[in-house]
Amino acid sequence: MMEPGHKGVSAAGRAGNTVRDLRRGSRSAVLRRLYFDGPLSRQELGSLTGLSAGSVSNVTGELLADGLVEECGSVGSDGGRPRTMLRVAPGRARLVGVDVGETQVRVALFDLARTELAAADQPLSDRGRDVGRVAELILAGLADVLDRTGTAAEQVLGVGIGVPGIVEQGAPGTDGPHVVVHSQTLGWDAVPLGRLLRAGTDLPLFVDNGAKTLGQAEMWFGAGRGARHAVVALLGSGVGACVIADGARFRGATSSAGEWGHTKVHVGGRRCRCGARGCLEAYVGAGALVERWGTVASCRGEKSGLAALLAAAEAGDPGAVGLLDEAAEYLGAGIADLVNLFNPERIVIGGWAGLLLGPRLLPGIRAAAGEYALRFPWEHTLIVLGTLGPEAVTLGAATLPLSDFLDSGGQARAGAQLTDTTA
Repeated sequence: MMEPGHKGVSAAGRAGNTVRDLRRGSRSAVLRRLYFDGPLSRQELGSLTGLSAGSVSNVTGELLADGLVEECGSVGSDGGRPRTMLRVAPGRARLVGVDVGETQVRVALFDLARTELAAADQPLSDRGRDVGRVAELILAGLADVLDRTGTAAEQVLGVGIGVPGIVEQGAPGTDGPHVVVHSQTLGWDAVPLGRLLRAGTDLPLFVDNGAKTLGQAEMWFGAGRGARHAVVALLGSGVGACVIADGARFRGATSSAGEWGHTKVHVGGRRCRCGARGCLEAYVGAGALVERWGTVASCRGEKSGLAALLAAAEAGDPGAVGLLDEAAEYLGAGIADLVNLFNPERIVIGGWAGLLLGPRLLPGIRAAAGEYALRFPWEHTLIVLGTLGPEAVTLGAATLPLSDFLDSGGQARAGAQLTDTTA
């Protein structure tokens, strides 16, 4: 994940790629700067992208003609002619983000300004173990949000999907990319999610781990913006993390890096859903906390049960206070491990459970992390709460097709007919 606004023409491109490749690189550089830093004038674009004034003029002319960019007023120029400001046209296309959680599937439709236009929330009664049912709900939610907004499939850049598991991206086949998901806690073993979804839609599909989509959203638009070394932690039914190293997501050999919830905090401790003992998730995951709080809370469901636990702690219930204090210490110890391993400048805590409990737990988390981490890296680490809300995984999933769109310089996918939909 490069810095959002920084996407210039590569050295390889300068060395010998085709004119078409160079033009696409220039379009991408301009479009990214306008998207993340706009509105901008042509003069500012030249300075920020390193392109010549002539190249900026040509590229912005193309983007204006394509309707991807629009003029949005002018500003004075030290006594000279006013400078026309440009921005990405928000109504030019649509993005779909999907959050496959363990209690529900959420499908949301966004414009290019990340405004949510419609959403469909569909509960899961079996914690998502029936993959066929999950695929059905994704497709039903997609049809619903498109129908309610009158959005044609040709206006959609793609569907991004965040899932609770390890995503294996294989070679493209006749029905699209070969996407396989492994989720030990859900019993998903090499699930061909891409093939299941391709049976119901021909829209471009982009699938990634939910913690990684949350990480991309917070790094691009939220509490992680501006950091080059960071960890974005997701606390929900499960626990995961997205590790950012020098501006790029660290994925590991099989794209499974970031399974922070299954690092060990207690040898021989509580049994985790993954089958092992002593995992961090078994002590701080929403399901584990609600289960330990009591059967009455468990019957209400995780979200209402966790809210009841928090309310009891706020009212001074000793059992609830003790449980949350223990969770804060375990989280602090887990975060200390992240500090010692990755030396991040910033750690962002997100996810619906993280944001619900964060205001109460954050002082205890910071105190425990400071006690367990090495002093020098800890002194250079900031722990903050996410700023994009409990549905940030959905927004992050929508950034997957957005990223592809920006990388291509705004070139429409095959067969797409992008039209301004703001009218």
